[in-house]
Amino acid sequence: MSGKKVLVMGLGRFGGGLGVTRWLLAQGADVVLTDLLTEKELSSQLQQFETHERLRLVFGEHRKEDFENVDVVIANPAVKMPWDNQYLQAAWNAGVRVTTEIQLVVEQLNRNNVIGVTGSAGKSTTVSMIYAALQSCDMPTVLGGNIGGSLLQVVDEIDKDTIVVLELSSAMLWWLGDAIEEGWSPHVGVLTNVSPNHLDWHGTIEAYAACKENIFKFQEKGDFEIRSDQNNTAFSNISMIGAHNKWNAAAALQAVLAIGADEQLSRDGIVNFCGLPHRLERVGEFTYNDSKSTTPEATALAVDSFEDPSKIHLIVGGYDKQVDLSLISQQAGRVAGLYAIGETASAIVCSVTNGTADNCGTLKSAVETATKNMSEGDILLLSPGCASLDQFDNYEQRGIAFCTLTAV
Repeated sequence: MSGKKVLVMGLGRFGGGLGVTRWLLAQGADVVLTDLLTEKELSSQLQQFETHERLRLVFGEHRKEDFENVDVVIANPAVKMPWDNQYLQAAWNAGVRVTTEIQLVVEQLNRNNVIGVTGSAGKSTTVSMIYAALQSCDMPTVLGGNIGGSLLQVVDEIDKDTIVVLELSSAMLWWLGDAIEEGWSPHVGVLTNVSPNHLDWHGTIEAYAACKENIFKFQEKGDFEIRSDQNNTAFSNISMIGAHNKWNAAAALQAVLAIGADEQLSRDGIVNFCGLPHRLERVGEFTYNDSKSTTPEATALAVDSFEDPSKIHLIVGGYDKQVDLSLISQQAGRVAGLYAIGETASAIVCSVTNGTADNCGTLKSAVETATKNMSEGDILLLSPGCASLDQFDNYEQRGIAFCTLTAV
C-alpha cells in the first residue's frame, strides 16, 4: 500500500474504519476517510485519531470524485447492497479496486490455519468456544473478524503456527465471495444455522443464505465443512444454559479437532467457558440479558432454554430488518408476559393471536411494566429478536441499559 491513494468508506459509530486507517497510514498510503455522519456525530470516535499529514477527512457526505480518483477503496461491510451503491459503482466504473478490511486480512493469512464461523445466531459464542478450547490446548491462537478489533494491527505477528479464528458475517462473506474474482473460504468452515436476517442488506432470504454458504463455497480438497447438528450429543453438561449452546459446543469441538487439537483438553476448555456478555447472561437472581438476540429464532431458543417458559416475562422488539416477526409474536402464548419495544413493537403486538402482549415503546417502560406483573419465582428476560439501531447504538448499549434498569 506504500504510495497508494486509498479511500476508507465509513469510520462508523463503532469506529470500524479506525483500525484499517491506522494500518494504511503505517504502510505508507495516502488516505481519504469519508463518512456520511458529521464530525460532531463522530466526535467520540475521532478522539482516537491523531492528525497525520497523509490523512484527509471528509464528513457529512460522500463525493463520487473521491471514489474515482484513488487506487483502492476500502468499503465498510455495513454498507447495504453494495452492488447497488452509487459511490462504489463509481469506483468500479473508474477501474478502482474495491475491497474490505477482512479481505486485506485473509490475503495475509495461511488459509490452512484459519477456522471461520458464520451463522444467523450463535457464531460469536461458537468462535469464543473454539478460542477457549485452543487456549486450553496451549495452542497459539488469535480471534478476530466480526468479533473484536481489526487483525491488521497484529497480522505481522501471526506466525506459521498460529491458529486464526474468524467470526464472519454474511456481509463479510459477500465481499469474500461474490465481490472478488477468486473467492475465499477458510480451511475449517463452521455454519451454526441460517434463518431470515439482514434482509435490509441482502434484499432476499435466498441472497442472504447464499452468502452464508460462501463459508464453504471456495474450499478445496482436504478442507473441513462443519454444520451444526441438533442431534449431536458430544456434550451433556456445559456452563451455559440452552440446548442450542450444546450444539454450538459440539460444532466448536469438531472445528478444533479438525485443526489438530487434543480432544480432552479441548473439551475442558469448552465446558469451562461461561459465555459472553449479552448472550443469555444471568445478571440477577431471576434476570437474564440476551440483548445479542437479533433474530426471532434466537428469541425462541432463549425461551426454550428455561425449564418453565410460563414463568418468563419477555421483552422483545427493536429495529426493523424486514424479517418475519411471527415467531416472536407466538411466544406470547408460551410466556407469562410479552413486552414489545422499538420500531417493531406495533407489528409484534398486532400479530399476537394466542396470549397477550403490551406495546411498551421503550425499554424503560417494558422493564417497569414487566416488574409490576412479576410473581415470586418469575424470570425477566430481555431477548429482543431484533437489532437495536432504532433506539440504541448497538446491542451492547441496549444490554447495559437493561442491566442498569433492572439493578435499581
